[in-house]
Amino acid sequence: MNALVTARLILHPLSPDQAERIVAGAPDARTSWAPGYPAAGDVAGAMRFLSVCASSGDPRPFGAYEIRRRDDGHAIGGLGFHGPADHDGAVTIGYGLIPSVRGQGYASEALRALLAFARAHGITRVRADTDHANDASRRVMAAAGMRQVAEDARLRYFETTWADGAG
Repeated sequence: MNALVTARLILHPLSPDQAERIVAGAPDARTSWAPGYPAAGDVAGAMRFLSVCASSGDPRPFGAYEIRRRDDGHAIGGLGFHGPADHDGAVTIGYGLIPSVRGQGYASEALRALLAFARAHGITRVRADTDHANDASRRVMAAAGMRQVAEDARLRYFETTWADGAG
């Protein structure tokens, strides 16, 4: 499967072997990690991906992606699908960056690319959530075109929908 490429980023699809290396904190010789990568969220995302692989097989292209900067190739975060689409064509996504690169528009750029990819592959709805206190994540989702659809005592829920699932 090919990487998704944006103006400043490469969204590299993870294999189960690469996800295991993230969980172990052990990059392979071909991967360059920025200081602070993987963060706790990257490890949690890799573990979720491995759990999906173990229960229902490798979900690619609706798997996990490592966010790498194009200019130096360093991994700076991750994003991806929590699993394959459900029977209605909906997926749930998550994303995160290491603290040292936040506030530079990387998360919005990566999320826009993932949303375009989902739509081009027949997805009709993309869901995500964030803690009430995480205003940065709320701004990222809004910048990528997602809208808040609900909230509860702990989380705000966002989604993007398309009638046709194709862009």
